[in-house]
Amino acid sequence: MHEATHDDHERAVFRRHGAEGVLLLGGGAAILLQLADPRVARGVARHSAFRERPLDRLIGTLDYVYAIGFGSEHIAAEAVRTVNRRHAPVRGDADDEHPAYTAFDADAQRWVASTLLAVALELHERLDGPLPEETADTIVRGYAPLGSRLQASGEAWPATRAEFDAWWNERLAALDVGDDARTVARSLLSETSGLPVGAGLLLPLVRLVTAALLPEPVRTAYGFRWTPRVERVANGWLDAIGVVWPLLPRVIRHAPMRISLRRAERQSRYSGSGPRGR
Repeated sequence: MHEATHDDHERAVFRRHGAEGVLLLGGGAAILLQLADPRVARGVARHSAFRERPLDRLIGTLDYVYAIGFGSEHIAAEAVRTVNRRHAPVRGDADDEHPAYTAFDADAQRWVASTLLAVALELHERLDGPLPEETADTIVRGYAPLGSRLQASGEAWPATRAEFDAWWNERLAALDVGDDARTVARSLLSETSGLPVGAGLLLPLVRLVTAALLPEPVRTAYGFRWTPRVERVANGWLDAIGVVWPLLPRVIRHAPMRISLRRAERQSRYSGSGPRGR
């Protein structure tokens, strides 16, 4: 009974954090961090249509995160099957310039999940101040299923914020932003025909926030122009968002999660794996 109560408490803490749609502001930074691993960058560059559909990876990742973190078991299971189907053809051999890669690489999956956690923690604290240690530890553990529901072992996931930070800093030192990563980043953060009508108007803000949330060495490797004035503007935007966001009604703050779960429910029903009926 005590264990069930503890699990319920941890789930509630994680969901209070993860339900906030403002975390989507970190999507660009998380993707660029993912691409800073040459294995991920090679797979994305060779198997994704970023130029034609630049938002596909972001939306797909968000749908998976919301399904695992907030969906019923049948929605989560269908999300896992969907990701595994998409990952199946993503593999390639090493050559003189690039490492071998496969989307079923457990270590690469842990890296992708860790970028989502690191950026979410950074953004959460930039907007709302430092997290209490216990809350941060709970959020860290809440991200573990993103990898363990696929091929990454849950035992390798840190149990505390301190453990995660130590592991994260070690991994940051080994990143290598190459041509594949820069090419995909340009497609994601520049005007393309694949963006929805009007979305281009938000790109300057997206680029600014993305740069602000990246660690300095990664930001430099991607070629972002980062001056004291740019930093002040970025901090001003983040400060303003931090003031306004809590004032919005919950129905708006949680809208991305609810839209994603409705989409996942429809997909699960049409796939034949979900419960029938209305």
